[in-house]
Amino acid sequence: MSSEPEYTDRSAALLALYDRVLPDVYGYLRSRCGSATLAEDLTAETFLAAVVAVRSGRDLTPGWLVTVARNKLVDHWRREAREQRSLRLVEPPPEQDDPWDAQLDVLRARGVLERLGPHHRAALTLRYVDDLPVPEVARLLGRTLHATEALIVRARAAFRSAYEEGSSDD
Repeated sequence: MSSEPEYTDRSAALLALYDRVLPDVYGYLRSRCGSATLAEDLTAETFLAAVVAVRSGRDLTPGWLVTVARNKLVDHWRREAREQRSLRLVEPPPEQDDPWDAQLDVLRARGVLERLGPHHRAALTLRYVDDLPVPEVARLLGRTLHATEALIVRARAAFRSAYEEGSSDD
C-alpha cells in the first residue's frame, strides 16, 4: 500500500500537466493535420500514451508530449500512405527546375498541402513547417536519408504543380 500515495501523486501531476499542455498539443496537431476531428483523435492518443508512461513510472514534460504528438501524426500519415498505396499505384510527377522560393499565398498553400498524398504532406510538413533537418525527417518517416531527400524533391514538385494548377483557376 505504500505505492498508492506515489501513484496518486503521479496521477495528480499528469492531470496538472494535461490542463497546462492540452492547448499546445491540440494546437500543434490541428495546425498540421488540417482536421479538427483528426487533431482531437491524435491528441487523445497522445494523452493515452502519457497515461501508460506515467503508470510505468516515467516523468513527463511538455516537450515529451509534443514529441509523442508529432510521432502520432507521422504514424497517421504512414497508415494513410499505406492505405492509398494499396488502392492505387502512383507515378511520381516529373521534376521541375523552377525555384522553390516563390511567394506563396498561405491559405492556398495550406489547401494544396492538404490535397497532397500523406507521404508528401508528411515530408513537407516535417521539413518546412516544423523546420526539421532532413536526417530527422528521415528518422521520423522510417526512411533512409537518400530516400527522404528524393521524397522531399518529389513532394515539392507535386506541391508546386498543384499550387500552379490552382493559380490558373483564379
